[in-house]
Amino acid sequence: MTEAEIQGVKSLLKTPQNIAIIPHKNPDGDAIGSTLALWHYLKKGQHNAVIIAPNDYPNFLKWMPGESEIVKFDYEKDRAKTLLNAANVIFTLDFNDLSRIGEMETVVAATEATFVMIDHHQQPSDYAQYIYSDTNMSSTCEMVYNFISFLGDEDSITAEMATCMYTGIMTDTGSFRFKATTSTTHRIIANLMDKGAENASIHNAIYDTNSLSRIQLLGCALKNLVVLEEYNTVYITISKEELIRYDFKKGDTEGFVNYGLSLKGIKFAAIFIENLQEPYVKMSLRSKGDFSVNEFARAHFNGGGHTNAAGGRSDLSMEATVKRFAKILTGYKDELK
Repeated sequence: MTEAEIQGVKSLLKTPQNIAIIPHKNPDGDAIGSTLALWHYLKKGQHNAVIIAPNDYPNFLKWMPGESEIVKFDYEKDRAKTLLNAANVIFTLDFNDLSRIGEMETVVAATEATFVMIDHHQQPSDYAQYIYSDTNMSSTCEMVYNFISFLGDEDSITAEMATCMYTGIMTDTGSFRFKATTSTTHRIIANLMDKGAENASIHNAIYDTNSLSRIQLLGCALKNLVVLEEYNTVYITISKEELIRYDFKKGDTEGFVNYGLSLKGIKFAAIFIENLQEPYVKMSLRSKGDFSVNEFARAHFNGGGHTNAAGGRSDLSMEATVKRFAKILTGYKDELK
């Protein structure tokens, strides 16, 4: 953020405000962690703050301090609309285009609130009056840490805030192994631990809560894995029937795509998952090196994200989606060598 923007936000938050904090649809660990950390910070500053998530999220995120206070738009639409219309400040975290909040978009866009965006994805829209956008950041949680520091309040970070920020940084960096994890990221993590984030407990709460059905679904996914050697690419498919067979719960397929990317020599991995409620195929894309799955998703599958991690969707059948994916790869053969 520029110094002028920092001073503008300081002025905005000088007196108590009605504030809504919004993550993207299908929020992940970084989205929930960043919104909760900011919520704790604003509440400490005597603001009337509320988090409104577009929809529900996995159970492995529901242990974080303050999570029970999150309002879910798809469950409590009337209450959520009232809170949004009452807000004079809206923070949008971990997304940079209002299309990412689904059905909430119309309501949010119609408000007269002042918008503050904090996000690390590429190609941000210009809906916010104050924008903190940095694609080099590991996570939005790292940016929330910086944001609090910009406002001169780093010393006010509590154990609850630290726990939420640690969670988001850990999940968005693949437990600190992705390229965006910098020495600064590690220094921030150290500071969060000093402020009360318990690293082992957080890791266990996120990663060591597998159900038998999820492990069986992973086995099914790995059995479906296909290697396209000429493109150094793998893809995994999971059908609607397979989701039902293994009692799928939201978040169960989190991280499955990374198993494909772990194969020696593989540069590009994709997972295609049929949606249970609607006739489309959701996809997650991962890559190594300089192959941009963000550009790939934007160009072909109505998606986007980061250089090495992105998502998209296809309105075709699973079979047609896989065929289209394989055909598109022919144009990327040199890049994927």
